[in-house]
Amino acid sequence: MTVFYAQPYDLAASGFYFEGAETYKAKIGKVRNDYGEIVEEFEMQFIDGETIDYEVCKATGLYQSNILDIMEKLEEWDEHEKTILIIAVGECGYSFDFETDSPCDFEVDIYEVDSLKELAYQFIDEGLFGDIPDNLVCYLDYEAIARDLGMDYSETTIAGSSFVYRCG
Repeated sequence: MTVFYAQPYDLAASGFYFEGAETYKAKIGKVRNDYGEIVEEFEMQFIDGETIDYEVCKATGLYQSNILDIMEKLEEWDEHEKTILIIAVGECGYSFDFETDSPCDFEVDIYEVDSLKELAYQFIDEGLFGDIPDNLVCYLDYEAIARDLGMDYSETTIAGSSFVYRCG
């Protein structure tokens, strides 16, 4: 379960921890400062949970206006959708609207490999460069292919996994 904290901008008030929408909705309107005034503005903080969920919050921004949408989507999306969103928004600079967009809408090519060189090997094995006779494969310069791939592809690490990606 993901734990968040609502930190009031009002220094004379205390915030609260919450794990779900019900807890958040129940507490958000009841926070008062030391003078009895209702507190309306909060900074949302990710406290505990899966690393990939933290990465989603970091990429999209965690705000009072989107906290309910984020909590819903963190439960709904699988790891692949979260990875696409993190790369598309956090790395490629796409914008994302929780109400109308889906992570699958982005044109992002993602490969779970450790390096561009490993991607070069994968592309050769898959025949991306055409049919290369087996007796010539050992003569290929995979370092040079990896350097060339580096013109279009980038590397990143998300939640401990390495990825090579290309923005469409």
